[in-house]
Amino acid sequence: MNPLAPSFYDRDALDVARDLVGALVCANGVTLRITEVEAYRFPGDTANHARMGRTPRNAPMWGPPGHAYVYLCYGMHHMLNFVTGPEGHAAAVLIRGGEPVDGHDVFRVRRADGRCDGPGKLAGALALTTASSGTPLTGEIAVFARRHEPTLVSGPRIGIDYASEADQLAPWRLADAVSGQVGSRKRLR
Repeated sequence: MNPLAPSFYDRDALDVARDLVGALVCANGVTLRITEVEAYRFPGDTANHARMGRTPRNAPMWGPPGHAYVYLCYGMHHMLNFVTGPEGHAAAVLIRGGEPVDGHDVFRVRRADGRCDGPGKLAGALALTTASSGTPLTGEIAVFARRHEPTLVSGPRIGIDYASEADQLAPWRLADAVSGQVGSRKRLR
């Protein structure tokens, strides 16, 4: 099985996000089935890290598509994103949750509680840091097409109180309706 091609990511972030739920992400001895994502579109999305322009931190978001954007949140949690859209477009999909499908022993060492229902937990389970930011999603981090069509639920994104009200309410968080590895379910429909 081959990783998803960069062309898969060269689309609107919301379309890519829908197609990523159920896909497999592999890194550092663990494979997870993606259970929850959030789309960050460009331009015009006031929750997007690139809303104020290019910075050293968000530089990977500007392309090319099919690369990782990993940032450190609150100085302690790494967050894995997949860069989407055409180069120079600065859009991405945050990978919020996953279920282990391979590398269970390694997963249990990294996530002793067995939980992978948040973006910091997911990056921790995959042992990713900002050192992986900008790398293609066909190597150290590899992403493979989903095997089964999930039942999707959607709702507002989490932790974007700084964004406009319309962007706070946009239903751009997508999740597998039946997975136990999805956080903050109460606003998903």
